[in-house]
Amino acid sequence: MSRRLRPAVVLAAVLALPGISGGAGPVRPAAGWKPLDPPAVAGSLSPNLSLAGGEVTLTWLEPLVDPKGRQTHRLRVSRLSGGRWSAPATAAAGPDFFANWADFPGLIQSPDGALLVFWLARTTGGGDYDYAVHLARSTDGGRTWKPAGVLHDDGIPAEHGFVAWVPEGKSVRAFWLDGRETKSGGAMTLRTATVTDKAGASERLDARICDCCQTDAAVAADGPVVVYRDRSDDEIRDISIIRRTAAGWSRPARVHADEWKIPGCPVNGPAVAAAGRKVAVAWFTGAPPGAQVQVAFSEDGGARFGAPVRIDAGKPLGRVDVALAPDGSAVVSWLELLEGGRAAVRLRRVRNGKAGEPVEIARTGSARASGFPRLLLAGDRLHLSWVEDGDAARLHAGSLPLASIP
Repeated sequence: MSRRLRPAVVLAAVLALPGISGGAGPVRPAAGWKPLDPPAVAGSLSPNLSLAGGEVTLTWLEPLVDPKGRQTHRLRVSRLSGGRWSAPATAAAGPDFFANWADFPGLIQSPDGALLVFWLARTTGGGDYDYAVHLARSTDGGRTWKPAGVLHDDGIPAEHGFVAWVPEGKSVRAFWLDGRETKSGGAMTLRTATVTDKAGASERLDARICDCCQTDAAVAADGPVVVYRDRSDDEIRDISIIRRTAAGWSRPARVHADEWKIPGCPVNGPAVAAAGRKVAVAWFTGAPPGAQVQVAFSEDGGARFGAPVRIDAGKPLGRVDVALAPDGSAVVSWLELLEGGRAAVRLRRVRNGKAGEPVEIARTGSARASGFPRLLLAGDRLHLSWVEDGDAARLHAGSLPLASIP
């Protein structure tokens, strides 16, 4: 397995690219922004947004000390109802949690109405990056949770994580980075399985991918699509897509040939959204001539993509998310580097191949502790969550009208 690039190394590499330096011009503030911070304690991390029962749901990791005095974490779940966050429920807790700035837990509602969550826990006797993806299930709207085993079926102490999932038929289709083959000299792979009350047998979709970039998935007209950072034999790490069709899984195909050659994982994965045959993919690249956040559209379910549209203002850190609006436009969120080591959480909308004016939501740090802002479209409002890093990191959330994004 190739080494990870430390976040400081990645940032230094981005700043060294031609034309890239700290600082950015004025950006309009968000119109109609309604802040609504979740009931999370200081030091919480890894927020993630989803829809469950038609309500916006937030998951996050919260630090605590157990009765034995051990530092541990718990996975918390809260719903936004009537303009207020519900009292958080604990889906799981334990001293073996793998609490990570980039590999965050998630929640999904399965077609049978049950809720599923996943989180990461270190494998007993394993190394620093040997961890498993654990599952829990709730049949009472998230008030109580029961363990549902692990996502993968290998039983090998190795890295497993960076999960994305979508509803499929009567179950949930999950995708993840699987390190089982790295223990015998192979590469990180992309695998998939369905989950009902527990996970089924897994299937390998790509035999060599980037080691620690997030995956993302959506449901297009023909079935699920998954996007991820691929890895060629000569270390080109561009974004690929795999589609589920009537004929089965497609072969991996690049969304765009950035030709980013990098010797380690940049920890900066893509995002995807789909509606019918329209698919939008957003991603970060550090390929020459300089770092960029881009979005590209497909009109045939992800089989072919048009030329990408640049989103950033010239100093991107990436950490993207994307939402697809009913009119076919896409809203992309990302972090833009500012002077003094700060960063801005920004949104930008692309219609008919043209990017509108960027909108700034908040400011945070540029270090890894600021995590990955999450974006969700629910009805006519965009919801965001992010981490404000500092001595005691705080989770923030809020929403604004989709119509306020030009």
